[in-house]
Amino acid sequence: MQPPAASSLLKSLLKNPSSSSSIIKSKSQAQQLHAHLIKSLPLPSFSSIITIYSSLGHVHEAQLAFSSLPSPSPLSYKTIIRSSSSHGLYHRAISFFVRMRASGLTPDHNSFPSVLKSCAALRDHKLGESLHGCVVRLGLDSDLYTGNALMNMYCKLGRFPYERNVFDELPESRLSDGDVRKFGSLGDGFSMERVMKVFDEMPEKDVVSWNTMIAGSAENGLYEVALSMVREMVSVGLKPDSFTLSTVLPIFAEFVDVSKGMEIHGYATRHGFDSDVFMGSSLVDMYANCTRADYCLRVFHLLPNPDAIAWNSLIAGCVQNGMFDEGLRIFRRMLLCELKPLPVTFSSIMPACAHLTTLHLGKQLHGYVIRGGFEDNVFVASSLVDMYAKCGNICVARRIFDGMQVLDMVTWTAMIMGYALHGPAEEALSLFGRMVRESEKPNYVAFVAVLTACSHAGLVDEARAYFNSMTKDYRITPCLEHYAAVSDVLGRAGKLEEAYDFISRMHIEPTAGVWCTLLGACRVYKNSDLAEKVAEKIFELEPMNMGSHVLMSNIYSAAGKWKEAAKVRVSMKGKGIKKQPACSWIEVKNKVHAFVTHDKSRPCFHRICEAWDVLTEQMEREGYVANTDDVLHDVDEEQKRELLSGHSERLAITFGIISTPPATTIRVTKNLRVCVDCHTATKFISKIVGREIIVRDTNRFHHFKDGKCSCGDYW
Repeated sequence: MQPPAASSLLKSLLKNPSSSSSIIKSKSQAQQLHAHLIKSLPLPSFSSIITIYSSLGHVHEAQLAFSSLPSPSPLSYKTIIRSSSSHGLYHRAISFFVRMRASGLTPDHNSFPSVLKSCAALRDHKLGESLHGCVVRLGLDSDLYTGNALMNMYCKLGRFPYERNVFDELPESRLSDGDVRKFGSLGDGFSMERVMKVFDEMPEKDVVSWNTMIAGSAENGLYEVALSMVREMVSVGLKPDSFTLSTVLPIFAEFVDVSKGMEIHGYATRHGFDSDVFMGSSLVDMYANCTRADYCLRVFHLLPNPDAIAWNSLIAGCVQNGMFDEGLRIFRRMLLCELKPLPVTFSSIMPACAHLTTLHLGKQLHGYVIRGGFEDNVFVASSLVDMYAKCGNICVARRIFDGMQVLDMVTWTAMIMGYALHGPAEEALSLFGRMVRESEKPNYVAFVAVLTACSHAGLVDEARAYFNSMTKDYRITPCLEHYAAVSDVLGRAGKLEEAYDFISRMHIEPTAGVWCTLLGACRVYKNSDLAEKVAEKIFELEPMNMGSHVLMSNIYSAAGKWKEAAKVRVSMKGKGIKKQPACSWIEVKNKVHAFVTHDKSRPCFHRICEAWDVLTEQMEREGYVANTDDVLHDVDEEQKRELLSGHSERLAITFGIISTPPATTIRVTKNLRVCVDCHTATKFISKIVGREIIVRDTNRFHHFKDGKCSCGDYW
């Protein structure tokens, strides 16, 4: 850099240091300019070189330049504080501010926003209050930008856990003094009272001021306050911008109020905000929460340049609305657009693999997680645990669980529920005890998991103990899932009358789903009298409940009450209710194959039949005798055995045997409960072919190996 050129450039940069990014392209150029500045200019001008180093991302050099000053000017202090704060060096920003005050210099209104931002990031309440006091003493509390920074700081310091029902009776207007005192008692540092005080005392307010107030209220659960602030903002003549709208949309998502959300969408469209990527992501989230996945897709496709957050919102929206294949398709499109997935992407897409039981896709995602360096992220690891457990590989799920450095409640619950569904209830109970010993307070989901484990193992006394502990020791009010799990425990154990009384005494109105657990138990224990009472309650709550009609028909058929069974079928036909066909899926060579009962349409059907005949012959030599009790048709025994041979899981298992190498684990998913005879037959098959066969039905996983099942014949 020649001296004349450097001198001209230096003058230009001193007038406008922020333009350095378009002129100074490298660290060496900045150092040359720095050297020329030392020779040519007085020390006060060093604030410009500090700004230049900072804009290039060289914070260390900026701090070295600052340290070389014997008596830094207020401008130099302001520049280094802003540089440190903008690069996440919050402790250093505070340290420089303290040095500035100790040197006798008085900070101006340009200094405090960066300092207050650093304090908010450090979550330091005492420091925040001290800085607020300093602002007031210096008479800067009337400054617009300082006031906005103060509000933002208190909002972030106020993000503490709270009970949602505390806010149920909020007025339409601003919080009253009594409300503020009530909210202030929720925990140390709950700062919304201070936010409101700063806001009310500001002589001038801009859109940022109102947005900060609205966002702080919404993030701290004060939804009615946030909405009333939007109305008040409009009344004083300020127009909400895209930030305002994207802040209030989650409120309507929380309350599943799609009509109000659509009003916001309409306002955004009329004012040209609908193409804003943040607005678009908020709309996708809102429509997803309101189960309008079709609107999610429309909003997303109208975005001109969706970013990774928008893609993640759409993927999560599809998955949470049961559109698992669509979620996976969008994930692939995201990769084709060369957008790097974030940790939240994997947390969103893993449940799709879990629900579809597509283990090969789950393994591919796992590989991507490892290559991307996300395996240490607790949310991603928890999703992997859940995915492997639901795809039938509980051993890998446990291996990931044991390798995690940090375990949160989601991880514990995923592993406990995994064991509950796979059979080893003692492992589930042991993990639950370890979780409590390690001072992780169980939440209501953890109790659902441990009660499910008790249900699948017939641990009646243990279930009672956990249910009582939940209410007495942890003050958790039982919800429908807990009642359903306990009634399932009692029903599976044959304590049908006790289960009926337990459901009848619930503190909340039992749903059809809770009663259905007992109806299923009535079918197992062939108690048609109690089944009629239970079915009557179900039909009152859900007249179109297909499962309960089918169960009731089967209960009558099993009891030989063919006329009653026929009446139920006629009633189903009159209501337009169709029985769900039994279907099983198996993944072979990275492709999912579906089988419907007695499905003769598949090209390999004859090979499956031939293989099944061979297996049947070998099974009968081993002592297999067909159990036709679950064939609920008024036909002879021979026809019943033929009906059993066409069950969908047998077709899938046989197809897996003839399509994969010996010793390959076979994994089958069924949409209905495995019948008794198929369960017995699969035990024989596992021993004859020397393979592990994993069947996931609507209740649990069955691991068949060496002629035994992980459920211990209790399911």
